[in-house]
Amino acid sequence: MPIICGVDEAGRGPLAGSVYAAAVVLGPDHGIVGLADSKALSERRRDALAEQIKHGAQAWAIAQASVEEIASLNILHASMLAMRRAIEALGLIPDEALIDGNRCPPALPCPARAIVKGDAKVAEISAASILAKVARDAELLELDALYPGYGFATHKGYPTAAHLQALQELGVSPVHRRSFGPVARLLAAQQLSML
Repeated sequence: MPIICGVDEAGRGPLAGSVYAAAVVLGPDHGIVGLADSKALSERRRDALAEQIKHGAQAWAIAQASVEEIASLNILHASMLAMRRAIEALGLIPDEALIDGNRCPPALPCPARAIVKGDAKVAEISAASILAKVARDAELLELDALYPGYGFATHKGYPTAAHLQALQELGVSPVHRRSFGPVARLLAAQQLSML
């Protein structure tokens, strides 16, 4: 029976925080019911499924790429790096990695195949999407405590009206992604005002 690993990332679009990825090997009789794209699930359901995945999967790993790595590599390459780290952290080498999306990270330890909308089609990718999203949301709750006022616990770093307003009022925090449009524009405006 080949070892199939599903891989997905969470957090490419937000203006703050790390980008996360997870890799999951379920095995044929995992018995986890209700796996779906993490975005289609409520937070409560995601949290419950994440616990089931961690207990029922044959192997799983979660990895991230930092705000600094996003700045130096760009978000696409940072996402690919997080995915590769997740696969490498599994503790086994899969026969194949199924990657959500339309491209595979380079330099993987196993063959890989990209599957568009894989998080809605392949149980292993759905499981990975849930673990990555739950881990990223947990980081944003921690950042909310460290940097109060931005609303990270509510919008999870996404560019909502409330987040953009907080950025204007409070300025850019150390965990904001400096290369992302709204943050970069604010930093540029601050530079100009100092001239």
